[in-house]
Amino acid sequence: MTLSETLGLGQRWERRLVRLLQAGLAGLVLYGLATFRLGMAANGALALSVTLLPAALRREYGYTMDAGLVLWITLAIVLHVAGSLGVYAEFSWYDEITHTVSATVVAGAGYAALRAVERHSSAVEVPPPVRSAFVVVFVLSFGVVWEVFEFGAVELSRALGFDSPVTVYGIDDIVTDFVFNTVGAVLVALWGADSVGGFVAFLGRRLGSNPGE
Repeated sequence: MTLSETLGLGQRWERRLVRLLQAGLAGLVLYGLATFRLGMAANGALALSVTLLPAALRREYGYTMDAGLVLWITLAIVLHVAGSLGVYAEFSWYDEITHTVSATVVAGAGYAALRAVERHSSAVEVPPPVRSAFVVVFVLSFGVVWEVFEFGAVELSRALGFDSPVTVYGIDDIVTDFVFNTVGAVLVALWGADSVGGFVAFLGRRLGSNPGE
């Protein structure tokens, strides 16, 4: 079952919601530039560029990603950007939501990559329990990279005299982030893997494997 079928909104409405969220990000970039808040503008521009990746895949490779999956990715990006505007500081629970949602996106990407490699090579066969464990480990590893990125971005922005696009709140916040990263990863490992079936097939074709395998 695709994510669009799970959400039940209809692909037309899902595409409209994606366009609306992207317009909001574009507005944030323009506002940041107009007010010389370069950190905000950079954060919005990076987020907007990520949401445009599905369109780039369609243009370059002819792969049309499920509209529900595009909406989910875009929503995860927008939730994070909204948090960086001050929502994190106002509501402690908001960070937990964004990390859970973002972790499901990362988990889906990790699962799709693993399954594509399995299909590409007959020498690779991963039992389902190991796939689930891989998804969790993949998300946690990505979380480590993200935390290092946040720390580096804060220090670099401070050195250059700019507002940082991200904020580091301390060890307790990092631990909480990893807890909810794990929650998101487990959700995908247990119930959400089928939602990225189309992306698995696309990656398999790019690797030259047989989609029917």
